[in-house]
Amino acid sequence: MTQWHETELDGIGTAEELDLASERADGSLREPVTMWVVRAGDHLYVRSVKGTEGPWYRGTRSRQQGRVEAGGVRKDVTFHEAVPAEYADVDAAYRAKYGHYTSIVEHVLTERARAATLRLEPR
Repeated sequence: MTQWHETELDGIGTAEELDLASERADGSLREPVTMWVVRAGDHLYVRSVKGTEGPWYRGTRSRQQGRVEAGGVRKDVTFHEAVPAEYADVDAAYRAKYGHYTSIVEHVLTERARAATLRLEPR
């Protein structure tokens, strides 16, 4: 498994937003979706506020691959479903990074959003 370089983790992890384009079944990329991204340890995560029924989240499930771009970094990635043991660290990262958006950040901390937590792994 490929690991993130520290400069990539820093660039993406500190960016306010990330553009995520998932691959279609034929390998072409969908239009990118802009979302929040957090770093927890040496991993990067995104969540769907609409849970597993969110359109962009469903798009990641066909090939589980795509491309992300943020903080001056563009990288092809694999989307891995996070496990519940990762949720607390991801919650804390969302609170730390986006807590100043008090009326919005709570939406990524619901059980529905937690169930749609993806870990981004470089490829």
